Amino acid sequence: MFKQPIRAAWLGLLVATLASSAHAQYTTDWLANTYGTLAAHVGNGARSMWVAPEGVIYTASRWDENAGGVAIYQNGAALGTIGAHDEFQGGAITGNATSIFVALGYSRTYGSGSVGRYNRGTNTRDLRIGVSTWTGIPYADVITGLATAGSLLYASDFYGNRVRVYTTDGVWQRDIGVKQPGALATDGAGNLWVACESAGVIAQFSPTGAALNTIQMAAGARPSALDYDAATNQLLVGDEGPDMNIKRYALTGVPAQVGTFGVQGGYLDTTTGIKGQVGDKRFTRVVGIGKDAAANLYVLNNAWGGGWDLGRNGSTDLHSYSPTGTLQWTLQALNFEAIAAPDPATDGAWFYSGNNIYTGTAGGTFVANTIDPFTWPNDPRLNVNDYQRGQHFGQLVSVGGNRILVASGQNPDAFNFYHFNAANGYIAIPDGSLPGKSFNTDLKVTAGFAIDGNGDIWAGLDRTNRLYHYPLTGFDATGKPSWGAAIVTQIPRTALPLTRIVYQSDSDTMILAQGIAGSWDWTAMNGHIEVYHGWKAGNTSAPSPVIDLTSANPKSIAAAGHYLFVGYVHTVPNIDVFDLNTGSLVTTLTNSNPSALDVGNDVDSMYGIRALLRSTGEYVITKDNYNGSSVVVYRWHP
Repeated sequence: MFKQPIRAAWLGLLVATLASSAHAQYTTDWLANTYGTLAAHVGNGARSMWVAPEGVIYTASRWDENAGGVAIYQNGAALGTIGAHDEFQGGAITGNATSIFVALGYSRTYGSGSVGRYNRGTNTRDLRIGVSTWTGIPYADVITGLATAGSLLYASDFYGNRVRVYTTDGVWQRDIGVKQPGALATDGAGNLWVACESAGVIAQFSPTGAALNTIQMAAGARPSALDYDAATNQLLVGDEGPDMNIKRYALTGVPAQVGTFGVQGGYLDTTTGIKGQVGDKRFTRVVGIGKDAAANLYVLNNAWGGGWDLGRNGSTDLHSYSPTGTLQWTLQALNFEAIAAPDPATDGAWFYSGNNIYTGTAGGTFVANTIDPFTWPNDPRLNVNDYQRGQHFGQLVSVGGNRILVASGQNPDAFNFYHFNAANGYIAIPDGSLPGKSFNTDLKVTAGFAIDGNGDIWAGLDRTNRLYHYPLTGFDATGKPSWGAAIVTQIPRTALPLTRIVYQSDSDTMILAQGIAGSWDWTAMNGHIEVYHGWKAGNTSAPSPVIDLTSANPKSIAAAGHYLFVGYVHTVPNIDVFDLNTGSLVTTLTNSNPSALDVGNDVDSMYGIRALLRSTGEYVITKDNYNGSSVVVYRWHP
């Protein structure tokens, strides 16, 4: 009489077990941000900092997609933000007991060159000070330094070649003529210190504006951040030049350097680490220094990587040190609109973006910044005039132990190539671009791009209706790759207009995704995807399967093993997984595990998904998350 209930109970348990097993087929993780929740995520691209005596830290950024541009931290935790995500310029911030003062972003109403005063109690703006007459510059820092002393506010008017002096209520007092002034600090006597970065000079002025002492730094030094340490009567100077450290100057009598903080050469030093390796005191680009009343030191790094809109210029890497110089904690936001590709050479344990390397889980570890601005100053990743707003999207292959990195922008029509070698450690060495001389073409890539597991390049060049295949011909003694002349194939008419290419060299499988006919938006997909098994063997006309997506607005695709991964824009954060042999939908990656983890809202980039099949049978899929300035990582077992 109890058999039916027992059978039902076992059936329910079996269903529950199967459901749990299906749910557990993949896990969700993140990289490149200390915190994986949207509410607590570390703010994007901080380029200046002010530290209050009680240890509350304020950083300023040009852009944070889902938070205010001024972020507030204390004791390694996020305390909230101030303003809108595009309210500030990011290049200068200071404060006092009641207010903070921040360089405002460009406004259609008042232009550039203004400073906003914000009440520290309410976090609201109560005053705008129009500092500069250079009001028509939206994507460069007009106000490059701010400092307070008592009732006075000092502001560097870069293009005006002056430091302007106001009361903290915005009443102008005087101007001090300084050529291209930058970071500012005031000392215990109320004197003003002005960094002139390109000249390697720090000039001192009295409270009335009279010229006093001048510190001439060594050739190549670039004073990028200043802070006065009252306890020691020293000026701390962040050096953005090759030394990549903080210099300490005693201010008793004639200023003299009495020490440094940080590894000489920073992240490029080869005596304490691998070239490019970041870490404790291996600084990248120091843009902020501050001390609190307890003598804790805070150093804000903005790792190298350019972008004309300043919102994608580098990353937030904030370090806290005890009074004895021991690292206490770090806060990091290392990714904005970008992706990191799983590294096949480490079986997916490491991840390469267009400018950084990560490893680990639950936020991961920042391994290296792969840009050397001194050896390769013309690296496209440093080009702040690049119309693609930075080269932060990474694609990576490993061929015979040689890694090739491809860096590109959000919706690119050009791709930059890099290699690595032992002499340069983690630094990615520039090798040319497509289009460019290396490939004998100036046609842009508007019909898809791929680099396959053999290092071959596949590209759809603009308005040709042809697929160009550049075979890798080898590597020289330094690890530099070279490619042969293009093998040209007509794109199948059923795939025109082509907009995405994926080629799997291990299985000779070509995946072609169609764009929208007649549309101005060559970056858009229409959902029609053709799979050609045996492409190089001659099958360039009989796709099987053909996948016609039913979800709206596909944006990015990647493939690994015999699966295709599809992400969408303006809709859902999902990644759909399709079988490349049958065309059927296998699963959808959606969840946040832990439940509070932010997985973004979409994939707003052409190459915002990367995938790798590990030797264990696990698939590692990464997804751009500009919401939380992070990279979402799915680990899936079919």
